[in-house]
Formats: sequence, C-alpha cells, structure tokens
Amino acid sequence: MELSDYIRILRKNWVIIVVLTMLGLGAAAGYSLTRTPTYEASSTVFVSTQTGGSAAELQQGSSFTQQRINTYVGVATKPIVLNTVIADLDLGITASRLADQVGVSAPLNSTLIDIRVEDTDPVRAADISNAIAASLASVVPSLEPESADGMSPVLLTRVEDAQPALSPASPNIPLNLALGALVGLASGIGLAVLRTVLDNRVRTPRDAEQITEAPSLGAIAYDAKAKDRPLIVHADPLSPRAESFRALRTNLQFLDMGGRSSFVVTSSIPSEGKSTTTINLAIALADAGKKVALIDTDLRRPKVAEYLGIEGGAGLTDVLIGRVRVGDVMLPWGGRSLFVLPAGKIPPNPSELLGSKQMATLLGALERDFDVVLCDAPPLLPVTDAAILGRATSGAILIVAAGRTTRHQLQGASDALTTVGAKLAGFVMSMVPTRGPDSYYNGYGYGYGYGYTEYSQDTAKGKAKRGRSRRAPIASLPTTDLRDLNLDPGNTAEPRDDR
Repeated sequence: MELSDYIRILRKNWVIIVVLTMLGLGAAAGYSLTRTPTYEASSTVFVSTQTGGSAAELQQGSSFTQQRINTYVGVATKPIVLNTVIADLDLGITASRLADQVGVSAPLNSTLIDIRVEDTDPVRAADISNAIAASLASVVPSLEPESADGMSPVLLTRVEDAQPALSPASPNIPLNLALGALVGLASGIGLAVLRTVLDNRVRTPRDAEQITEAPSLGAIAYDAKAKDRPLIVHADPLSPRAESFRALRTNLQFLDMGGRSSFVVTSSIPSEGKSTTTINLAIALADAGKKVALIDTDLRRPKVAEYLGIEGGAGLTDVLIGRVRVGDVMLPWGGRSLFVLPAGKIPPNPSELLGSKQMATLLGALERDFDVVLCDAPPLLPVTDAAILGRATSGAILIVAAGRTTRHQLQGASDALTTVGAKLAGFVMSMVPTRGPDSYYNGYGYGYGYGYTEYSQDTAKGKAKRGRSRRAPIASLPTTDLRDLNLDPGNTAEPRDDR
C-alpha cells in the first residue's frame, strides 16, 4: 500500500476513529472520576552495623548489611512489624490488608529502605509509614543474634520522616486521559485498517487493473439524477458527466484492436450502468463525426429502445432468423450518424442466436460499413451471451461500478472472457464518487469551472424528444450493401414476445 492509500483509509474512516478516540477518552475520564483519591507518604530507614572503627570492620559491616537488606525489606510487610502499627494507630484492619497498602524497596547498592504507604487520608498515610519505620527499627535488631557484648550487630535509623501529601497520587487524571485517548485512537485506526482489508469491493481503477490486467478507459462520475436523464450526452452535453463520456470516446480511439472496431459492452452483474454507458458513448462517437452502429444484443432484458424512445418491436432477433432485412429495422437517431438496431422480440434461445453464423456475418457487415460498432450485452456472470459476443467482436469493454462490484465478481467476469478466448479491451469505472476519500473523477470541478450551465428540465426533455426517431428511410443508411443485407434464416427458432 502507498501513502495515498493510508491517507484514503483515514479520510474514509475518520468518523470511526474520532468516535473510538472519544469513547476511550470518556472511559478514562469516567474511570478517573469514579476512583477514590489515594495519597502516598514515604519514609526512609538507614541500616548500619555496630562494629569497631577500623576500615576493615566498616567494610565488613557494609557488606553484611547489603547482603541482609533484602531480608529486612521482606520483614517490613510481615505481621511481626505490622501488628504493632495496627495496635498503636488503632487501624482496625488485618496485617494482610495493611500490607496491600505498603510498598517497601531498597535502592541498588545502598543500605537504605524506602517505605511507601497509600491511603485515602494523607495524614494517616504519613502516620502509618512512620510507624512501620519505627516498628521495623525495633524488630530487626531483635531478630539478629547478639554480639559478644550483648548488643545487636544491626542498627536501623529513621533518616527521613513521612509528610502528608498535598495532592493525590492516584488516580493520575492527565495520564489516564492520555492513555484512554491513545487506546481509543489505536482501536479506531486498527478497525479502519481491518475494514479496508476485509472490504472486497472494487473502489478504484487500480483495484480493477490488478484484477483484470486491462487498461482503464475512463471513469463515469456518479449522478444522482442519472435515472431522470440517462442520455446525458444528448440532454446535457455541457455537464461534467457528459464530458466523461467524451473522454472515454477519446481513449477508445487509441486502442489497437487489429484494425477492427466492434466492441461488446458488458458488466459483471446487473445495474452497473452498462446500457447507459453504451448509449452515451455511441452518441459521443457520433458527435465526433463517426458512423456508429448501436446494437441491442441484450436479448433477455433489452433497454436501448426504451432509453432512446424508438420502436423496438422488430430488431436483431428478426434479422437473425431471416424474417426481415437489417435495413428495414435499423433506425437513425438524433440527426447524427448514429444507427440503432433494437433487440426485437425476446427469443427462447438468446445464447444460440448470438453465437450463430448469422450473428458473425452481421457483425462483419456492420464493421465494413461503420466506423464503430457497439453491442450492449447482458452481464457476464448470470449468462454467457456477452462472452460469446466478446469472441465475435474485436474486444469487450467491461463496466465496473465503483464500490458495488466485488473483487470476486470482477475476477469471475474477467475469467469468463478469457475462457472463451475473448479479448478484454479495457474497463470503465462507473458511478465513481465525485467527493470523499474514494473520489477519482478529477474532471468534475473542471466542468463547472469552465462554464457549465444547468439545462432546464424542459430544455432537456425537448432535446430528447427531438432526438427520437420512429422509422428512417432505408436510403439514409450509410451504404446500399448494408441495406440489402438479408441473412440466410439458418435458425428457425421462433421469437416470443414475453415482455
């Protein structure tokens, strides 16, 4: 992952990170405020030996106390020391409970013993610490064997008395708040990374490139009003979304398809925008002066005739079974060099018709007479129609809905084309967010800044109405060869009208 990926993760999950950080901070604050403040007091005892004044004796005594110092530390929390303290101060607790409040330690290479006591009362904490120091100073000499003169060889002297603390030692509110915020922040970042790792949806062109190993041909911005104006290139040609189709048109012209120019436009699953992408791309190509043939090869759920507002009762299926000539059902549209062949009636055997010799002959004839042939096909995963057409055409253009198509679905669609030997010309990201961490459509702001004006709904409807055509004279087709094309009816399957 690159730095930009980590930044995108943080931007995308910033709400979760902030919420968990605040929860950690709140939990730490709640814990700190509900704890009873405790105060700490500390006293120090010096351990020495009662020996002669020679240097050798002093050295020997120092070594003896350092060896015994850890033993005295352990004795400080035993009942033999604490029971006296409990009785003197009338604490009313057991020695084991008092030992939980006491911490005794000895600094390294020294003969000092530090006695720390925690209590909810600062004065009582100081009194207990001093009392333990005094009790230890009297108990330890009695435990050591007496010397020849009847004296204990060990002497404990209290060198620092405990004083009542002015502020509580616990809870440490600033430290607890810092730790709570840190734990919450780490949890938020961890959850954000986990969500990203477990997210198997294709969100960026780089994700699609890694799966398909095909180039990105363009990105179509998400438009909340896409259902109201599907033909955006015709209805609102100055919009940023229309500009994205013109960019797709430009990129398509740079593809090297071996001299051929027929493409099947498909997707992995339904509702990824393949039909609207195909139609808008066809309009954009026609606006650039290209002679375009748009064929609705979705013989299961045809949409082209509905979107373009043309008669779709007769079309491709009728041509393939030899019922009509292609010139009789192929209609010009929008006053452009765009000709549309609707799907016609829905047949019982779509895959067989699309894989027939008649379909291959039709595609060959259209490639000769048009600059570009676009076939709107069904999704790849539910049915095999698009894979069959992908082999018959020069290549397939795969529509990938950003944030909707999963990696597994895209891999399955790519494999479906590879299995039949079809070439994947490239992919187009659709429904790309224009804002937020997953935004990719950089041309969005450019369109507005360069004089974009919103067309009124009436204007758009008027343009769409003028673009519709019910039937065109046969002479308006590009060549007489196409008009006279009448395929041999080798497939006798009767279409049915079950729409």
